[in-house]
Amino acid sequence: MSAARRATGVVGELLITAGVVVLLFVGYQLVWTNVQADRVAAEKIDSLEQTWQEEPPTKPDVQTIRDGDAFAILRIPRLGQNYRVPIVQGVSLEDLATGVGHYPDTAMPGEVGNFSVAGHRATNGEPFAYLDQLNKGDAVVVETGTTWFTYRVTDEYIVPPTQVGVILPVPNEPGVEPRKKLMTLTTCNPRWASYERLIFHAKLIDELSKGDGVRPDALGGGA
Repeated sequence: MSAARRATGVVGELLITAGVVVLLFVGYQLVWTNVQADRVAAEKIDSLEQTWQEEPPTKPDVQTIRDGDAFAILRIPRLGQNYRVPIVQGVSLEDLATGVGHYPDTAMPGEVGNFSVAGHRATNGEPFAYLDQLNKGDAVVVETGTTWFTYRVTDEYIVPPTQVGVILPVPNEPGVEPRKKLMTLTTCNPRWASYERLIFHAKLIDELSKGDGVRPDALGGGA
C-alpha cells in the first residue's frame, strides 16, 4: 500500500472518530444535561416544600441565601398546568443548571424594584425553552414559603447581551428610584444561540398569604 493511501486511511479514521465524538457531545448536551438538570430541579422543589412544611416559613432574605440554594418556585400557566421550576440564588452556569437563577443584586419577590431571573432556553433543563410563547397579560406566579406573588406580563423585547439595564430597579433607567414591584425574565435568543437576549417584564398584581389556604386565580384558585 502506498504512503498516500495509508495517509488517506488514517485521515479517514480520524474524521470518523471525530464525528463520533461530536455526536456523543451533542447527545450529552441535548439529552443528558436535561436529564440531570430535571432530576436536580425536582429534588430542590421537594426539599423546599418539605422545609416549608417542617419549619415555620419565613420571607426569603437575600442576605442569608447561599448561591445555588432554592428559595421559591416559579409557575407559568401559559407553559403548562404542571410547569414548576425552582428559583435558585445566583446566575452562574452551575446555578442555572439546577433551575431558574435570581440575579443577586435585584429585588426579592414582592419587593419594590425589579425581581429578575434568568434561565436556559436550551440544554441544562431548558426551563425557558418556550418562554417566547408568553403574551402580554399572561400570569407569572412566584411561590415562597409564606406568599403567592402573581405578576402580569407587560412588555416583551429582544436586546443584545450587553444591555444589562433590563434588570435595573427601573428597567433601562439608571439611577431612577423604583416605585413599582416588577419582575423581569431573561433568556437566550434564538433558542439554539446566545447572541441576543429575550426579555419579559411583568408587574405585581396580587399577593396572597399561604396562611389563607387559597391559591392564586391564575392557578385555578381554591385550596
